[in-house]
Amino acid sequence: MNIVNFIKKIVNPLNIDIKKYPSSDLRRRKKLLEHHKISNVLDVGANSGQYAIELFEIGYSGNIISFEPVKSVFNILNKKVVNNKKWKAFNFGLGNKEEKLSINISENTYSSSLLDIMPSHIKGSPESKYIDKELIKIKTLDSIYDEIIKFNDIVLLKIDVQGFEKNVLDGALKSLQKIKGIQIEMSIEELYKGEILFDQMIPFLKNIGFNLYSLENGFYDMESGKLLQVDGIFFRGK
Repeated sequence: MNIVNFIKKIVNPLNIDIKKYPSSDLRRRKKLLEHHKISNVLDVGANSGQYAIELFEIGYSGNIISFEPVKSVFNILNKKVVNNKKWKAFNFGLGNKEEKLSINISENTYSSSLLDIMPSHIKGSPESKYIDKELIKIKTLDSIYDEIIKFNDIVLLKIDVQGFEKNVLDGALKSLQKIKGIQIEMSIEELYKGEILFDQMIPFLKNIGFNLYSLENGFYDMESGKLLQVDGIFFRGK
């Protein structure tokens, strides 16, 4: 009996599901980062650092720069960053212009958005409901890129901003010419009012030079099983 089956035999009476880690999505992401020699990841919509920690856990050895605008969540993130020389964090969001906006804060914090949430989202994930608002600072990536990125960095831009993804891209059109890859959350159906959907985002990114390399499963309706969001990973070239 191998070790996985042995552990399953012990914990099955407790109704605990044992899964292989890392998942196939993470193993594929690791290969893509290594193949394209990514040395710096811009983690836009970092929340409390889940994405960055995941990358470090699968062996990513480059730098990460995280952006989280909600103060209380940033404070949690910053405690994780402080002892990691390869990780920096900034307490502002990214968009298509410099401004201050009111963000809707969700109960689970990671569903917080500058856009109105749709009833279908709350139905599929009740803890995504909004419970507060906060005034946050927004900058464009173009306005800060050359200050935070070294000329020889090979950059992946990760965007997970709950429907505000196109705004981030619109504020990064110059920077994108220097960026090698993008990982971006895309909704299959409208979860935030006015967001750009999956079937619109892919041709937009292709038009500016980024081709789809991978899809990762995301949020789905717990009742029906319908997939509602995916993460797309895009790189320049074929």
